[in-house]
Amino acid sequence: MHAFVFPGQGSQFSGMGKNLYEANNDSKVIFEQANEILGFRISDIMFTGTEEALKQTNITQPAIFIHSIAAFKTIIDAKPEMVAGHSLGEFSALVANKTLSFEHALKLVSLRASAMQKACENQASTMAAILALDDKIVEEICARITNETGETVVPANYNCPGQIVISGTMKGVEMACEQMKAAGAKRALILPVGGAFHSPLMELAKDELANAIHETQFSTPICPIYQNVNASAFSDAVSIKENLIAQLTGPVKWTQCVQNMVADGADHFTESGPGKVLQGLIQKINKEMKVDGVN
Repeated sequence: MHAFVFPGQGSQFSGMGKNLYEANNDSKVIFEQANEILGFRISDIMFTGTEEALKQTNITQPAIFIHSIAAFKTIIDAKPEMVAGHSLGEFSALVANKTLSFEHALKLVSLRASAMQKACENQASTMAAILALDDKIVEEICARITNETGETVVPANYNCPGQIVISGTMKGVEMACEQMKAAGAKRALILPVGGAFHSPLMELAKDELANAIHETQFSTPICPIYQNVNASAFSDAVSIKENLIAQLTGPVKWTQCVQNMVADGADHFTESGPGKVLQGLIQKINKEMKVDGVN
């Protein structure tokens, strides 16, 4: 079975999407439609903006989403049999399986990005990558610090075996990094991000996004989406909405998503969007998989 997957924040780069815009008319239409929906020429920032400009959450998220859908549109006769997206990529996946229209998804992505930006500004917080430490140990250390100190720190992204990203208050993440190194982590590296994505600190953004999602039309998809918060397949609009809302404060269970897709028959994964991050993660999760990408 052919699975299509879509990347999240962190895959952006200066010049992203320019080749698609220039080489493919369907992609060009997508970019111009996006400029119109957003009310400014985000394509100019994507094609010629600085790395710094592209790092702003309210630019990064729509930019990656637009690039991902523009790339997907270049695949002739694309017939996904299952889809998944990493964090923000879940919105791209929902366009690919026809749950959401491009316009509705882009409006939600833009609102999600600005709501997350506001939540980040509300409290100093960060994320850190933990390498080569057992999931259970990471979970135990996070839970202990949160319970004993009142500082929030939680597992945020289960990217592949031996690679978890944690998220929380500055102090909580710093303490967790020290304890995880002491517990045998190969690395505990604080990431250059301005907020604690996929943690309880995103609660403010979650409320804003929930209202918008409930007011948006979701159609019956052409194939299941494996959603981040529980790594399970869904095809009904009500569950998809609830999982999408829960994702803001819940973990991205990417390892488990891929494992479940493989268990359900996936043998070919195509990543659509900027970069090759997901292709690398999928190969670390299951070396037997055929992986490729369009970007």
